[in-house]
Amino acid sequence: MSQAAFELRDTRRIAMPAIEPDPRAQDADIPPNVLVHLTEFADRHGIASDAWFAGLGITRQQINDPSVRVSYRQARMVITRALRVMRQPALGLLIGRNETIGSFGLLGLAMMTSRNFGEAMNVGIENHKICGSLLDVDFSVVDAQSVAVQAWPRFGEIELLPFLCEELFSSCLAIARELVGARITPTRMEFTYPAPSYAGEYIATFQCDVRFGAQHNRIVVDVNWLTHPLPGYNPLTSRQALALCHQQLRGSTHADEIVGSVERLLRSRLREHPRLTEVARTLHLSERSLRRRLAESGRIFREIHDRVRAERALELLRAGQLSVAEIGIELGFSDPREFRRAFKRWTGMPPQLARRSLP
Repeated sequence: MSQAAFELRDTRRIAMPAIEPDPRAQDADIPPNVLVHLTEFADRHGIASDAWFAGLGITRQQINDPSVRVSYRQARMVITRALRVMRQPALGLLIGRNETIGSFGLLGLAMMTSRNFGEAMNVGIENHKICGSLLDVDFSVVDAQSVAVQAWPRFGEIELLPFLCEELFSSCLAIARELVGARITPTRMEFTYPAPSYAGEYIATFQCDVRFGAQHNRIVVDVNWLTHPLPGYNPLTSRQALALCHQQLRGSTHADEIVGSVERLLRSRLREHPRLTEVARTLHLSERSLRRRLAESGRIFREIHDRVRAERALELLRAGQLSVAEIGIELGFSDPREFRRAFKRWTGMPPQLARRSLP
């Protein structure tokens, strides 16, 4: 191919849709657990990992210090470099399924000494941030027979979403089996991204129906498992461990905690197009108090609402199962034209073009 032809083809490439970077991605408030698992995996396979930390203001040795915290930006860069060097497509699955309840530290102890599996699930979900989770996690009732652990990209992450979901959900299953035995198997797994080339590894890991291009990232289990008693139940130890978990969680809480609360509420009610007044009422705040607390974090309600909708729109466009009009409805738009205009304002391109540009 001639240089001129190459340049012509290059100019026709479609740029990735962009959302304004979230300043919280630079807050150093995340325990580096995932990075520790990554580097330990590299050590076992004779791969040097020091260079993954170059220029990030943190070293390979420092992440083993329990007091160290990293930013999402730093963690993202280390993971990106690790994936590039190790060239292991199923890396997230390999790392996650080798994690144990001990990998969760105090949280693992609090889960292990819970009364039953459902209680252990709630403890894990409520305190997931102290274990360095890079996704936002919540509990979801799917139907009368099923419940789920559901995850969302924290800052509209798309490129690393497969790795992050693989690590999270394969570790969830490994720990569930450690708690209640090898018999527990998910009803199904759902992922918003397309099936990767190594989709067979998902089936081998989860041993259930695995669906890609879904509307959610979640591990679905039979509701009957919630009441399964745990052999390590110890109410005193559980309370002590949980109190220490809460202490750690409070220590990592910033002024933008209210931003996270608003985001979680909006994500769960996007179809309803909730207004500021309704969100404030749900959070047991006056409208004035919510505005003030958001302002203290340097944010405004409309900007948060737009970001959450833009991130969800990109997630659904990538999944490829819904039309643009259907995605608009999911985000609370009754008129597809209004959604198209809003999406272009958020990302700089129309949704159909964005869909073609997503990996």
